[in-house]
Amino acid sequence: MLKVLIKKQFAEMFRGFFYDQKKKAARSKGSAALWIVMYVILTVGILGGMFTGVSLSMCGPLVEAELGWLYFAVLGLISVFLGVFGSVFSTYQGLYLAKDNDQLLSMPIPVRLIMISRLLGVYLLGLMYSALVILPAIVVYLITAPFRALGLLGCVVLLIVISLLVMALSCALGWVVAKISVRLKNKSFVTVLLSLLFIGLYYFVYYKATDLIRSLVTNAAVYAEKIKGAAYGLYLFGRVGEGYLLAMALFAAGSAGLFFLTWHVLSRSFLQIVSAGAAKANVKYRERRFTQKSPNAALCRREFARFFSSPNYMLNCGLGTLLLPAAGVALLLKGGEFSSALGSVFGSVEAVPLLVCAAVCMIASMNDIATPSVSLEGKSLWLVQSLPVTAWQALRAKLAPQLLLTLPAMAFCLVCAVAVTPGSIAARTLGCLTALAFGVFSALFGLFLGLKMPNLDWTNETVPIKQSMNVMIAMFGGWGFSLLLGGGGLLLLQFVSPAVTLGVFFALLTGASLLLLRWLKTKGAALFEAL
Repeated sequence: MLKVLIKKQFAEMFRGFFYDQKKKAARSKGSAALWIVMYVILTVGILGGMFTGVSLSMCGPLVEAELGWLYFAVLGLISVFLGVFGSVFSTYQGLYLAKDNDQLLSMPIPVRLIMISRLLGVYLLGLMYSALVILPAIVVYLITAPFRALGLLGCVVLLIVISLLVMALSCALGWVVAKISVRLKNKSFVTVLLSLLFIGLYYFVYYKATDLIRSLVTNAAVYAEKIKGAAYGLYLFGRVGEGYLLAMALFAAGSAGLFFLTWHVLSRSFLQIVSAGAAKANVKYRERRFTQKSPNAALCRREFARFFSSPNYMLNCGLGTLLLPAAGVALLLKGGEFSSALGSVFGSVEAVPLLVCAAVCMIASMNDIATPSVSLEGKSLWLVQSLPVTAWQALRAKLAPQLLLTLPAMAFCLVCAVAVTPGSIAARTLGCLTALAFGVFSALFGLFLGLKMPNLDWTNETVPIKQSMNVMIAMFGGWGFSLLLGGGGLLLLQFVSPAVTLGVFFALLTGASLLLLRWLKTKGAALFEAL
């Protein structure tokens, strides 16, 4: 039975690679291999490549100074933070509040087997994110430092210790969120608030860690003595990677004990949480007058209700709505320094409107609300298809949350940027228009991807929201366009003005948006009806 549950868990996690939802059939081996290669390139190639560069800049000097433990301590902590950050948002949903809980609990399946299969999914997700940091660090160390058998063994033990620590922390935070979730009436916004606080703490630590890395190479001996004196446990954690037997034994025993403690806590609370209903407050009846709404307004309200009722949906697909106003305020406070820095780097402030436009587009790419909206209908898709509305009306409603939550936030950020950054009036105006055109294009393109690559057979909403290829293409595609706009625009500045470059991009985005709009009204609507 455990083998079947684990197979089911793996099938849910990697379903998009091997099953074509549109054709309702398994993908060919070549197609599945292509999807896996694309996923590896997007994750390992970008994040893994970034941390490989960090490892290369740190490893040599620290190993020469006989401070390899400090190298492992710093990158090990970053690995733990990234692993927890990457998995915690889906842990409580996938571990405790999955949609098939009632179905599994109604079967003659021991609860411990369900827990094992779910914990394995949490472990693998955390391992995937943490390995993006620690594996490049290990490879660089083994290439740079003299080879020792104990050193190789220490690197393996360090990887296992980090993966178990990430799993325990993810389960602990997921347990806290799940306990709160089942007792709150309006739990979505509370969950989002707690998650945002965690994100803020994470990035605070991340930027502090970045500053620490910059000064480690030049002040390694000083930091090493301070860590040995004030944080001896961190020193031993780093010595694990070097193959120090006592450190390996202590942390192997500690991680094993932490795993059993996690299992003990989960075994006592798992059944209680998954079987608990949401808290129901006593509601006093009050007569109210409801006005009849048009079909379009009712459909839009339905889409907004789905978005605001799901913490995973809000956090993973709507974070740009919060970051764009924050970036606008930051520009108001530091816009002068920002413009001066860019001017000194590129020799002219004329490039500032182009770079600001690219930065706003990159932040707006984090809003991809329309992309998973079709997949989130799931097996209840027939409900909206059976309504007395056209397919285009249903699709237009799915565009509304992304457009209404993204464009006003972009406009505020752009107004702040125009107020404090230099450049010609034409360049700044076209920069604003290009960014807003990108906001419209990204919504249309996201819905296009959602229709072409739907996933309607899921038991955990994190699958269409966070683990679908269409969401990944939408986000990384937006980042790629932003890099093309910024980098390509800087190259074109040698031949044309920023206003001309921005005008060309604005025309391309407008034309592409019109083509996508026409496709959604015709072929897209027909495809939606046929799903």
